[in-house]
Amino acid sequence: MDDSVLYDALARYWGYREFRPLQRAAIEANLNGRDSVVVLPTGGGKSLCFQMPALVRPAGGLGLVVSPLVSLMKDQVDGLVASGVAAAALNSSLTPDERRAVYADLDAGRCRLLYVTPERLVGEGGDAFRARLHTWGVRFMAVDEAHCISQWGHEFRPEFRRLGRLRDDFPELAIHAFTATATRQVRDDIVTQLALRDPAVLVGSFDRPNLVYRVRARTGLKDQIRRVLDQHPGEAGIIYCISRREVESVASWLDELGHRALPYHAGLPDEMRRRNQEAFLEERADVMVATVAFGMGIDRSNIRYVIHAGAPRSLEHYQQESGRAGRDGLEAECVLLYSGADFAKWRQMLEQSGELSENARRLLRDMERYAAGTRCRHRVLVEYFGQTYERAACDACDWCLKELQRVDDPLTVAQKILSTVVRIGQSWGVGHVIDVLRGRVTDQITTRRHQELSTFGLLADVPITELRGYLDQLTEQQLLLRTDGPYPVLQLTDDGVAALKGLATIELYRQPRPAPGGRARRVPGDPAAWDGVDRGLFEALRQCRTEVAQARGVPPYVVFHDNTLRDLARRRPTTTAELLDVYGIGARKAEDLGPIILEVIRDYHGEQDLAEPDEADG
Repeated sequence: MDDSVLYDALARYWGYREFRPLQRAAIEANLNGRDSVVVLPTGGGKSLCFQMPALVRPAGGLGLVVSPLVSLMKDQVDGLVASGVAAAALNSSLTPDERRAVYADLDAGRCRLLYVTPERLVGEGGDAFRARLHTWGVRFMAVDEAHCISQWGHEFRPEFRRLGRLRDDFPELAIHAFTATATRQVRDDIVTQLALRDPAVLVGSFDRPNLVYRVRARTGLKDQIRRVLDQHPGEAGIIYCISRREVESVASWLDELGHRALPYHAGLPDEMRRRNQEAFLEERADVMVATVAFGMGIDRSNIRYVIHAGAPRSLEHYQQESGRAGRDGLEAECVLLYSGADFAKWRQMLEQSGELSENARRLLRDMERYAAGTRCRHRVLVEYFGQTYERAACDACDWCLKELQRVDDPLTVAQKILSTVVRIGQSWGVGHVIDVLRGRVTDQITTRRHQELSTFGLLADVPITELRGYLDQLTEQQLLLRTDGPYPVLQLTDDGVAALKGLATIELYRQPRPAPGGRARRVPGDPAAWDGVDRGLFEALRQCRTEVAQARGVPPYVVFHDNTLRDLARRRPTTTAELLDVYGIGARKAEDLGPIILEVIRDYHGEQDLAEPDEADG
């Protein structure tokens, strides 16, 4: 297809001037009728890859998008309609009148994109619905959040497996699978389950350079959370907790502190969950405290931080959940607060639910290694998903920012720990090893006479969390092995034996102890992201966006993303033509919202002009 057609659509409907990596290749696969698997990171623009072909295809027709969440459909349809695209959704949230209107548009050929759930396609009544799709002239099918189809994925949903029957009903159509997170094993399973034919497999970089990753041993949870929130006053964030009880406790505590915080977990009534989610998406709440029940399909683009108050069960989960920060490409922070007890809790929960498979154990071990690791966080995540990290340092994680402190004489510290593991018979877990090293007198220690060991109390002055961190690092460096099972124990590896004999080079690091009231180092991209932006004008535009969104019944980010507001406050356009040069403003939005935006800018400059003489007089 002629480049000018694609770039014209990109500017007209989305307000962008350039395609992001792999978007063009994904669009071409669609237009050429070739199946595809597209893996783009959160914020990488995967929705445009299946939206644009429906607009530019010369023969017209309908693009079908299969999406698992009603809220995600609504946000995308609202955004498309606001940009002048004829899109609709069919789901359980529609009233009978709304449903009839959508069917009328489809029958008349007025719709270019239709969003449906998997259940509508392959559930009860699916046969009749698929028959109608033939009459509507469906030209392609896109399966969003396609990792849900794989049993190896982190959000496996059995109903997705039935989508494979679409190939039988629509043998001539290309099927396109989209996801933000998928290992090679998951990608292969997607191809098999959807019966894709020689698909184009397009995998973008898993790196999110605008995110700063920090890992901290959990010491005082509330104090640690408070310090992160202090760095992001009035900004949006998500706090993930492992248990529902912790969600309620943290949300209540934050609310008492004056933060606009809400809880979200599967134990809440459906109506309350819906209200809380809408309040967060509509920016009537700043902090969502949630279990993993909250997340997929959350399109709020200006989330500036994600805190994990406990370690998730896999790196796939962590990549997906932390990736909800900074979807607009601007700076954001991801903080993991963990304890070794988190992994024992997950093993117990998975065992009780019958999900503690060897694969689940492996995923937990990978997560443990990340938490205890002492190298670039960006590099670890990228390499986990099978890619090469090219940069020597990311300058966007606690390791590369030199926030971890090197331990003096690490070999001696390691030998004290390794010697203790040997002297207690390599048959005890982390907690008991720490008790011996700190000189604690417990029933288990006195019963086995471990207080008589030469290593008893050797590290009595080292805090428990710091000691646990050393044990995690020795395990991550494969000097110690932590066995699986209900009661994991520590054992030395061959490399651990060599270290005990002084035949190894070891480095150990401790996390810095924050000074009271001290500020953490801010995100490296911050100055550049705000360069030239009039912050007062940005806030005026943000207020205007909120009012427009409330009047139209859509979330604020459907009106404009934060990066669009920043560009407006940087360029300060005065005409409709100048608006078209702003990032994220296409022809439809310039026509629709341009007069309102230009008035805000004029009023703001008028107020500034009036204020300047007073300032000079003062």
